[in-house]
Amino acid sequence: MHDPFILAGKEYQSRLIVGTGKYKDFAETKRAIEASGAEIVTVAVRRVNITDPSKENLLDYIDPGTYTILPNTAGCYTADDAIRTCRLAREAGVGNLVKLEVIGDDKTLFPDIPATLEAAQVLVKEGFVVLPYIHDDPISCKKLEDMGCAAVMPLAAPIGSGLGIRNPYNIQIIREHSSVPVIVDAGVGTASDAAVALEMGCDAVLMNTAIAAADDPILMAEAMKLGIQAGRKAFLAGRMPRKLYATASSPLQGLLE
Repeated sequence: MHDPFILAGKEYQSRLIVGTGKYKDFAETKRAIEASGAEIVTVAVRRVNITDPSKENLLDYIDPGTYTILPNTAGCYTADDAIRTCRLAREAGVGNLVKLEVIGDDKTLFPDIPATLEAAQVLVKEGFVVLPYIHDDPISCKKLEDMGCAAVMPLAAPIGSGLGIRNPYNIQIIREHSSVPVIVDAGVGTASDAAVALEMGCDAVLMNTAIAAADDPILMAEAMKLGIQAGRKAFLAGRMPRKLYATASSPLQGLLE
């Protein structure tokens, strides 16, 4: 079945986007990415070296010719810092595709909505393809789409919490009103969480901690791949209606006396 995930005009077969933090080393990172089947890999520019060739470089393990590298602005707390980080990534030759994060609170790591909107507006005008991490807020998502962002990335739950989708109703509203891809970002804990997001009709899921913090990250990466695939197939198949009372699995007509 040809059912590509289309992001910024490019087709991908996988609807799973994975991060590169919290692994024990770059070798484990590489193995987990391979097991996940992901084609887009996000990298925190301020935390992982992708710009200095004189030091150990993540890109020595993850081939930009094989994967789409998605630099992100994790660790940025102002619009200016996020904009500067995106410019640095582009100057390093990574490209124009960026995941925008502007954090507003140390404890929850929730995004700063005004700062995110400010940074997104500048970056879009500078030719960046912006994927903003944002609250599960339909209004903010619509504003970001209207200003030219290539997708919206509402959180499922706080970053690294593993709580799964806490507000499916808002995510559903965002999906129904978006004409750009909706990528669930942050809070996924296990494969069933990923499957639920795809069953709801979301276009993709981005995760890091759910894989990296598992007892067996490689096995969990494979589980996430299968969960994404199952959720997407279930969405396309169309689930049966929910009913309050039972319905016999076998027809009643033609029963033998």
